[in-house]
Amino acid sequence: MVWLRLIVAVLLLGAFAVAVIPLLVLLDLASGGTGYGLCAAGIRGCVFGYLRPVELVAWLAASLFAFVAAIRIIVRLSSRFTDRTGTPRPR
Repeated sequence: MVWLRLIVAVLLLGAFAVAVIPLLVLLDLASGGTGYGLCAAGIRGCVFGYLRPVELVAWLAASLFAFVAAIRIIVRLSSRFTDRTGTPRPR
């Protein structure tokens, strides 16, 4: 069941990236940077519509939800293949 653990590890890294990368961009913008190229002139030169930030938050929340759901499914699948001692169940 090593491959299930690898899948969970990749999904965890993906969820971590989705959660941390927007924070890093905001920290860069707050310290006077360009947000890693997001706003070339800094935060004052960045013009967005009213619904753009809401759309971004919705996409981030949906992707985090999808990552957590996939991790939960894989962990449940893994527990079905193993018994309580951690050994694979016989077929």
